Amino acid sequence: MSVRRLADDNVQPQSFAFNEANKAWAAQTINKYPAGRQQSAVIPLLMRAQEQDGWVTRAAIETIADMLEMPYIRVLEVATFYTQFQIKPVGTRAHVQVCGTTPCMLRGSEDLIAVCKKKIHHDPLHTNESGTLSWEEVECQGACVNAPMVVIFKDTYEDLTPTQLEYIIDRFEAGKGGDVTPGPQIDRVYSAPAGAPVTLTTDTPAPKFAARAEVPAAAAPAATPAPAAPVAEAPAAKAEAKPSLDDPNRPAAVEKPATLDDLKMISGVGPVMEAKLHDLGIYTFAQIAKWTEKEIAWVDGYLAFRGRILRDDWIKQADALARGGEEEYVRVFGKKPR
Repeated sequence: MSVRRLADDNVQPQSFAFNEANKAWAAQTINKYPAGRQQSAVIPLLMRAQEQDGWVTRAAIETIADMLEMPYIRVLEVATFYTQFQIKPVGTRAHVQVCGTTPCMLRGSEDLIAVCKKKIHHDPLHTNESGTLSWEEVECQGACVNAPMVVIFKDTYEDLTPTQLEYIIDRFEAGKGGDVTPGPQIDRVYSAPAGAPVTLTTDTPAPKFAARAEVPAAAAPAATPAPAAPVAEAPAAKAEAKPSLDDPNRPAAVEKPATLDDLKMISGVGPVMEAKLHDLGIYTFAQIAKWTEKEIAWVDGYLAFRGRILRDDWIKQADALARGGEEEYVRVFGKKPR
């Protein structure tokens, strides 16, 4: 591992403090650990500091050390050991982490690195002239089936070509990274094979196999084994049907208003998902904020989006945006909406 050192003093801020929302979150996180074990919160607190300021500063390290009653050197050791922590300033709009491990390298990651060198900076961990973009090469990020890939903040962008990465970088540079849907950038569902299914595409029953006849004991006379009973045929698997549009649990639709809420501000909603919600008559944050458990289940089933609404907490996000827009979202979540 290469030596990782903090940024030079001339770029280090003089102080650090969690904002009010993150301060409350940090107190709750520390309280999860038994007395005398609060130092276990060091990694989540460092990560939250990075999410707030974009990178981990010397002042943040010292502040967190004081909060956890740890020597400064101990927190510094953690921050410099784990490469998930950026200890120098990175791009304010996007820091592109290009996977360079073998599967991605064999599928073209070197071409993606060339794009980063051309569009951002020749050297890794250096920002472009405006300070909005930066990049680095990293080790495996866990989507080898969908190589090559990059990570930007918490999202992965997979099955990339150089042209696609150029487009993604341009959208983030324009402050419109939310326009790009994370995940595979080809016709692939998660890590399923690309293209149409090639196996189990018909209802042809599986072949039947007779049970093996028992071998008689050595002293017993040979006997003709009885015919084996046929093996019961398993019913063919059927794809789960979508819930009906007439289902009473479908969320109420409204007429398209003159001004639409930007549903893409909700983490987990991209342009494709926003269009599907519009097709269902969902145009505002207030509508989503009022969904019941049964309505959430209906949307999950209809959009084949199992679990993501609850996992990304769409309801809480939508409620904050409906009540006070971006300002209220920042107050609740301690960061701007995507």
